[in-house]
Amino acid sequence: MDINELLEPFARMLDTAAAPALVRAVEGGASAAPMWQELLESGFLDALVAEDKGGAGLSLGDIEPLIEALGARAVPLPVAETMVARALLADAGLAAPDGPIALATSATSGQMVVCALVAAHVLVDTGAELILADIADLIVTPTGVHHALAARVAWTGRPQGQSLPRPAHGLRRIAALLRAALIAGAAGRLIEMTTAYANERVQFGKPIGRQQALQQNLAVIAEDAISARLAAQLGCAGGPTGSLVAAATAKAMTSAVVARIAATAHAVHGAIGVSEEYDLQLLTRRLHEWRLADGSEGYWHKVIGEARLADPAGSIDWVRNAVFA
Repeated sequence: MDINELLEPFARMLDTAAAPALVRAVEGGASAAPMWQELLESGFLDALVAEDKGGAGLSLGDIEPLIEALGARAVPLPVAETMVARALLADAGLAAPDGPIALATSATSGQMVVCALVAAHVLVDTGAELILADIADLIVTPTGVHHALAARVAWTGRPQGQSLPRPAHGLRRIAALLRAALIAGAAGRLIEMTTAYANERVQFGKPIGRQQALQQNLAVIAEDAISARLAAQLGCAGGPTGSLVAAATAKAMTSAVVARIAATAHAVHGAIGVSEEYDLQLLTRRLHEWRLADGSEGYWHKVIGEARLADPAGSIDWVRNAVFA
């Protein structure tokens, strides 16, 4: 299947259902139910569910462009997470709830969970199994970050809910791939916005985009955005049970470029970029959140380093086998 057959209608739906004004409304406390209902009725939430279980039977690599589209539009719901959760539930022979599902990727109570404030359920990785817990049965504490939808999620004892098998390497590896694709999508959109603004903003009689120093900065972050996309695509190509090193590489590389891309975008835009009325901050706030979620580049660099030191093969062979296998 040509991915554009899916990407184009998906992007059109997001442009309507998750327009910036609606994103701001959800962040401000408005109900996300209408936005979620449109996503649910579209059928895209079952993209990863096997065909014989009523889904589209696509792979994580197939839907990576869809996840990028979510990141590029700062969608304020755990859409990619729900796609993964519904596929895992279907594989276990369990019915999926209709509401949004967030991911808690370790057994640590009190961890930060992306989109927990707008989730109906949380799929918790206990280290031995996965538990689908109702959000009402968990202790959810906002982070205090302005308009953030992430929250600290805690529980006492074992989380209550349906149990299902834990995939290889657990949920953190899968979540890292989702964050990588979201970062890649948001980074690409930031480059488009920043380049357009630089060509429109006139200072001293000419667009600021004609200044050589600014062109250099734009070129650097464009390279960062392309490397992020390639890393995300490579990681997702292996699927939910692929190489841990490939997933670690994807998250490490995408997280590492976040600070430079966000800082340069804001520097080019000046004060307008941090204003609440301008869309830039919708993306840069999420970039920083996704960078830290489910392990920053430091965490995943450690995973890569430990895997490399444990293998006696030469570096080139190791990269070929561990990352590109």
